[in-house]
Amino acid sequence: MLKDDFYYLGRILKTYGNKGQVMIHLDVDDPLEYLQMESVYLDLHGERIPFFIESVELKHNNKAVLAFQDFTSNEDSECLAGLEMYLPISSLPPLSGNRFYYHEITGFKVIDSVYGDIGVVENVLELPHQALLQINNGGKEILIPVVDEVISQVNREQKTLNIKAPEGLIAIYLD
Repeated sequence: MLKDDFYYLGRILKTYGNKGQVMIHLDVDDPLEYLQMESVYLDLHGERIPFFIESVELKHNNKAVLAFQDFTSNEDSECLAGLEMYLPISSLPPLSGNRFYYHEITGFKVIDSVYGDIGVVENVLELPHQALLQINNGGKEILIPVVDEVISQVNREQKTLNIKAPEGLIAIYLD
């Protein structure tokens, strides 16, 4: 599998207890969806290596205690602290309607209700307070907030995003 075949799940924060468990942070919307994980891929020396899970216990603030198979002491699991965790993109459940994964809309044509075709989604920038669509309009960059009020329709078959950008926003980039 290539690195592009994975999505970022979270990070191992530190060891937990004295039986080789680790405290993790899940960078997800709904941590409850990840309680039945059988394995995660850890980024070791630039390679994604699968690690098999014995148990996951959800805590608060998207934190959980995770026990890996064959890790029975803190000495075993100390080396895992700070590592990033990934899952295969193929494990994501399909979304419908106007819900989408950021990686899914790369390459989609963006059609604004006023300006029409304004370009193609190159990337989704995940900033601390707001995700932004990064759109290429003939070499010009347009940034549009990813919020329900802006995204009118997602058409997966035609690979288009219909939006209603805030008044004046697109004009800033095109004028």
